[in-house]
Amino acid sequence: MKRSVYSRPHKPFFVSVQHRSCRDIPEALDIKEPLVIDKASECHVTPCSVAQRMAEYLGPPGDFSILEPSAGTGALVSALLANGYPSEKICAVERHYKLAAQVETLGVPVIQTCFLTYAEEVKGRVEFPRIVMNPPFSKVRKHIEAAVSLLGRNGHNVPATLVALVPVTFEHGEAETLEKLPEDTFSTCRVQTKIVRFTVDADERNRCERNN
Repeated sequence: MKRSVYSRPHKPFFVSVQHRSCRDIPEALDIKEPLVIDKASECHVTPCSVAQRMAEYLGPPGDFSILEPSAGTGALVSALLANGYPSEKICAVERHYKLAAQVETLGVPVIQTCFLTYAEEVKGRVEFPRIVMNPPFSKVRKHIEAAVSLLGRNGHNVPATLVALVPVTFEHGEAETLEKLPEDTFSTCRVQTKIVRFTVDADERNRCERNN
């Protein structure tokens, strides 16, 4: 066999290594854990633009206690804060512990319980001059009735106001329809919705109750 097979004629025995410049290693991103909620909670997140209009329908901010009975991810609470409502005046109620924790990050007090249970416990002892809500669609009538039972002037000289997002099939003698929302507002649950408003004068309610 030829000797050249075992040799490297006219070839260098060493190859120079080119030094590469060291680059800064990027820091790992802090990826937040996704908020996964059971569909049984019926948490249909209110779109920001809709939540903003609902807060405006309540009227200008004032020294009012405000109830959000189904706080969910905090869309309506965020809209209230953006419209100038004081965080300490907002009372949020949310049954699901993960959602309640999410709303607490907005700096408002959160009561973690079922709203229907809460309403029954405080009925006759607590009044809210302002209520804004997006209740579970399957139990909308029960939630609206419970919210109306807590609606009152609470010493203020203006009528109490409740603004709610409800299915278009919901009807109530005291509800004023403010707008019907586009069909794709809640496309995942295939429910057409509208925004309604209740306006209650506490003195008128008291007279009606005495007459009955």
